[in-house]
Amino acid sequence: MLGGLMKIAQPVLLSLPPEDAHEMALRALELGIHPRQAHAGSRALHQKLFGLDFPNPIGVAAGFDKDARVPDALLEIGCGFAEVGTLTPKPQPGNPSPRIFRLVEKRAVINRLGFNNGGHEAAHRRLAGRGRRGGIVGVNIGANKDASDRVGDYVSGLETFNDVASYFTVNISSPNTPGLRDLQAPEALDELVGKLMAARLRLVEKGLAKRPIIVKIAPDIAEEDIGPICERLVAHSVDGIAVSNTTISRPGISGEMARQAGGLSGRPLFNRATAMLGRVHQATGGAIPLIGIGGIDSGETALAKIEAGARLIQIYTGLIYEGWPLIGRVRAHLEAACQEAGIDNIAQLSGRRAAHWAEQPLS
Repeated sequence: MLGGLMKIAQPVLLSLPPEDAHEMALRALELGIHPRQAHAGSRALHQKLFGLDFPNPIGVAAGFDKDARVPDALLEIGCGFAEVGTLTPKPQPGNPSPRIFRLVEKRAVINRLGFNNGGHEAAHRRLAGRGRRGGIVGVNIGANKDASDRVGDYVSGLETFNDVASYFTVNISSPNTPGLRDLQAPEALDELVGKLMAARLRLVEKGLAKRPIIVKIAPDIAEEDIGPICERLVAHSVDGIAVSNTTISRPGISGEMARQAGGLSGRPLFNRATAMLGRVHQATGGAIPLIGIGGIDSGETALAKIEAGARLIQIYTGLIYEGWPLIGRVRAHLEAACQEAGIDNIAQLSGRRAAHWAEQPLS
């Protein structure tokens, strides 16, 4: 019965304005109207990364559950981990509407939301209310648009959520907060990551848990900057790199929609984001676990991310068009790929085609 309801729900959601559909999806999850997987993992898909046990490598990317409303529902659907945010210290409404545009034929979305969220305090209260529930729940942290000290906002996120986060993702790659991507420049990156690592050390010295720190980068980094950026991230011993956020480029998009400001996600982003993933894998020598994001809407595209160098993957726009059953299809495809390759674990497929993807144009 629930499966039939899901088939009806998807076209209904696509008929609504994007933000109304998003809110309806969140409300359904809050009410428990979603499929459930009794076993989210398998021996072939389980991995231990950053000191955490991931039952499978599939997560929903930040931006879906901005205010930590439904992390447990995402885990129940069959995700190996959930990520909430992006969260900023103070609540902020984001950019004026309209700010989300579907490109249905392209299976894509352009958004210029601008870190709309209810702030640290409200999200922390929700995460603290999870109690002793299991599962990996990461917190994606950002800076307020009007912050005078953006680095301080990131440090505040680390300190605020240390008791409830399984890991942190440092979002310096959204195109919708003016100047935010400047933090990816090697010198600025040095200052930001250095201060975050120092803050983490202070927390550990107080006897608190040491949480993994992942840095999320853009797919629009200039070719010549990839090496220096990766060099700085390796030097600071970050725990992981997420590749990538939305793009300001418009591959395969023309007309009025191409002129809309904001970040493009979905199928047109896949090649660019995966080529960037392959380059980052090569630049880091495979020494840092990578999260592959951008254009995953099938088992085949998920596997391509793994082969390009990812150990984990995250999906968002693909779910808008494919619905929650996509999670199960991706899991099944990855398990079948392990069987076909005659290997015990999905990690053995990671990076096997990184060289191929690293040679592809960033387009």
